[in-house]
Formats: sequence, C-alpha cells, structure tokens
Amino acid sequence: MQHDTALTAVAHTIQLAVAPVFLLTGVAAMLTVLTNRVARVVDRARLLESHLAGSTPADARALHVQLDTLSRRAKLISHAITACTITALLVCAVIVVLFIGAFSRFDAAIPVALLFVAAMIALFVGLLSFLREILLATATLRIGPH
Repeated sequence: MQHDTALTAVAHTIQLAVAPVFLLTGVAAMLTVLTNRVARVVDRARLLESHLAGSTPADARALHVQLDTLSRRAKLISHAITACTITALLVCAVIVVLFIGAFSRFDAAIPVALLFVAAMIALFVGLLSFLREILLATATLRIGPH
C-alpha cells in the first residue's frame, strides 16, 4: 500500500510540473526567435563592415551610423537572451524543487513561489529588451527609394 502512496505522490508531482514544462517550451521558442534575430544583426553588420574599406567619407559616416544602431540592437537582443535563459533556469529550478519537496517532505510552497516570481520577472525583463530592440529596428527602417 505504501508503494501506491509513493507512486501517487510522484504522479501528482509530475502533474504539478507539467505547467512549468509548457512555460519552458514557450521560453525555448522565444530564445529561438532571439538567436535568429541576433544572427541576422551580426550578418548585416559584417556586410556593412565589408563595405567600409572602399567607401567615401560620407558613405563611411552613414555606414557607421547603421553599425552603431546594429550594435545597440545586438546588445538589446543579448540582454533579452540572457533574461530568457535565466527564466528557463529558474523554471527548471521550480521543477526540481517540486520534486525535492515531494520526496523530502518539506513544504516547497514558498521556494516554488519565489522561484516562479523570479522567473516571471526575468521573462518580463527579457520581453522588455526584445520590445526595445523591435522598436529600435523599426525606428531605423527605411522602405522604398532612398
């Protein structure tokens, strides 16, 4: 009978851990978007830097302005990636604490709540950095004839 109780406890803990696992999936998708964006920024910066050598002084100034913007964008994306990675680590910690709490018989409610709140704050910071990068990218967007 005690085996059934332990199995029930494990099943219940797995049920509790499912929601954070779905959150991890969302954060992983966000990290994919962010890494793709940083790769595009880096590729664009390399292209512009390759044009610097043969450019006129006026063109070089315009290229440096674009490179400065790309540098700011890369930093914002880097901050977003860092914050989202911290989010994922905190969510993993939530899952670990849930399991440790289930098997060691200590009340994991406060540590889980604190870790989850910290994860949401990190996600909030990551999303704000992502938003700032998007706003910077669209503010410098030029469509059509120049």
